[in-house]
Amino acid sequence: MDTRPIGGTGVGVTPIIFGTSALGGMPDTYGYDVDEARARATLEAIFESPVNCLDASNNYGFGRSEARVGDALRAAGGLPPGFVISTKLDRDMETGRLDADRARRSLEESLERLGLDRVQILHLHDPEHCRDLSEITATGGALDELFRMKEEGLCDAVGLAMGRLDVMEPILRDFPFDTLINHNRWTLLNRSADAMFDEAHARGIAILNAAPYASGVLAKGADASPMISYTPADEADLAPVRRIEAICARHGVPMGAVALQFSMRDPRVTSTVIGVSKPERVAETLDWAQAQLPDALWDDIAALPFETTDPEAKRDYRPG
Repeated sequence: MDTRPIGGTGVGVTPIIFGTSALGGMPDTYGYDVDEARARATLEAIFESPVNCLDASNNYGFGRSEARVGDALRAAGGLPPGFVISTKLDRDMETGRLDADRARRSLEESLERLGLDRVQILHLHDPEHCRDLSEITATGGALDELFRMKEEGLCDAVGLAMGRLDVMEPILRDFPFDTLINHNRWTLLNRSADAMFDEAHARGIAILNAAPYASGVLAKGADASPMISYTPADEADLAPVRRIEAICARHGVPMGAVALQFSMRDPRVTSTVIGVSKPERVAETLDWAQAQLPDALWDDIAALPFETTDPEAKRDYRPG
């Protein structure tokens, strides 16, 4: 795969990034667990693939995800040449605190688990779930600490990773981020991030679009995975998914390929972040990325309605 630049940071990422949240075992979020052996096999498949970047976080699986990534890196003899690690500064999961001191400690915890002395990309994560937004945004807060880490050489690129657009957009305007991650808000079902993507792209911020499958339903189908954006879905909720399934069946293409390429073909999107939880998903993702999809299919998709409201408004958020 080619690589695309993260601004002027010198970091380049492939058009696909593999996400590692499920690899830490998060059954409250995904509805299933992932044991250590399966996580290791998945990570080995990622390192052997043409994708050059992993997206991690301090709080995925309460630290298990990064610990498993670190174990796999050590087993592989260290970070593969040209490979990019992206991780995130996270709140204290008991108190919700994310001030400058907690941000610093979060990175220290991540580096210890990963077995690294620095990472290439570092995002501040989920401020909407923290106890006090001013601890993050005020002078001397967590965001100032994030940029200080970049100045110290602990990372090359810094960004903001979160969901809620009403909180995200003002923060993006106030700080000179290199990149952003947003999830579930630019998919076949929901286009609520459109205006934010326009503005960020115009400013040269690299957009990493996460969760193009709307937490799995656009990859596995309405019957196999009746959940949208981490929320159980009834038949009324699933009706748009079934319309997409019908179009894909008519054209003889897998819905997962359409959902993935919807993100990949957007010129504003630098890379698409795909969570995987088994080795087979790595190969499947690469196949879907290269699938030949007819123009007529995209015409049919373009004719469908889509949501622009918050896709996680009804989510019962649980971090495990």
